[in-house]
Amino acid sequence: MAGKPHVTILIANLPAERDRRVIRECLTLEEKGFEVTVIAPRGDKNLRVLPGSRNTRLRPYPVKVYGSGVLTFAVEFGWSFLCIAVRLIGEILAGRAHAVQVCNPPDVYWPLALLLRAIGRPWVFDHHDLCPEVYISRGDGEPNKWVLRVLNALEWLTLRTATEVVATNQSFKDNAVRKGVHPDKVTVVRNGPSLKEIAVSGDPEEPVAADGVDKIVYLGVFGPQDNVEGVVLAADELIRMRGRGGWRVVLAGDGESMPSVRNLVAERGLGDVVELTGWLDGQAVDAVLRDATVAVQPDLPTRMNQLSTMAKTVEYVGRGLPVVAADGIETRRTLGDAGAYVPNGTPEEFAAVLNELLDDPDRRRQMRKLGRDRFLSMLSWEHQAGPYAAVFQRLLAKRLPKQAPAAGHIPRQRTGSHEDTRADKS
Repeated sequence: MAGKPHVTILIANLPAERDRRVIRECLTLEEKGFEVTVIAPRGDKNLRVLPGSRNTRLRPYPVKVYGSGVLTFAVEFGWSFLCIAVRLIGEILAGRAHAVQVCNPPDVYWPLALLLRAIGRPWVFDHHDLCPEVYISRGDGEPNKWVLRVLNALEWLTLRTATEVVATNQSFKDNAVRKGVHPDKVTVVRNGPSLKEIAVSGDPEEPVAADGVDKIVYLGVFGPQDNVEGVVLAADELIRMRGRGGWRVVLAGDGESMPSVRNLVAERGLGDVVELTGWLDGQAVDAVLRDATVAVQPDLPTRMNQLSTMAKTVEYVGRGLPVVAADGIETRRTLGDAGAYVPNGTPEEFAAVLNELLDDPDRRRQMRKLGRDRFLSMLSWEHQAGPYAAVFQRLLAKRLPKQAPAAGHIPRQRTGSHEDTRADKS
């Protein structure tokens, strides 16, 4: 154990046990012979090891402030930077952190990248979000040009100081290349569940609800940019089209928009047709999605959403769920014909397409098969784990056992050209 290469992963916006992408990355690294430590905000105070892992260590830190505006975000991320820096230095002094992966948001950890690279240790940037675009999407009016300039500068510094970049889709890779990162230093690793996380096999049949109720599901974070309120308003519209019986909307997740979503459900008198489950663990997520008829991705077609891969989208198609979504570049690349698209993402548009799908079991059946086929052939984590692990096998090749294949020359994954051969991508 002491001789194994060690990777330290840094997260600032979620407890480790809630970040499903990072959980999959940790399990992959463990399988490939690495030791892993995750430094992240404290969630469950009783956890010392990442749930489901063999021995991935957790080094949590307390969060004192949660940002809601520019100043409070600055305080929150300043505190996170301090906590992460102290713990990371402790890992280095303890003989660990042979390589470090940082996950954004925020894009403020580039000074630590300079420190690590100065002492000869690789720094990998796992690019989760386009922070400038997230800032624009969260506001109602014109974004502050100075804040936007700072965010763009921080993103540039974060990309350029990394040894290598892991991008969640081809659009993120293109963004990194435009900002000066060599294409060979960017590996595309998509979001998505593994086959073992999903309880269905083959082509899943549409569930037959014991209560005869069709379930429309939203799964994910409740943030201002996620437009969960739009699903509630679509439910209100759907009542006018088909009444209150025979269908139900299930909103699974949590986040800063939860109070406004809860209030909107109460104000519109939708408690009988809209269910709020709160945050669910992996097993509960699988159960909710397996029981669903249709899934909805309400993200509006902003620039950020055009270029982003939504983790929930791959969770949906992994179970063969038909998906109703606003039209977007990466959404189409993920779903293809397993999605039904609306142009603008208004509640009325979502309600109209949902109404059509609920009345068309043949189309749903076809979309289920197409979605499941896409998942099995290109979207599941099994297709992402190899390129992801190869990044660290290459960077830490000298620390790996001599007999391991990774100890030689690790071939670089040509993910950019690989992605472009497919009709869709996310």
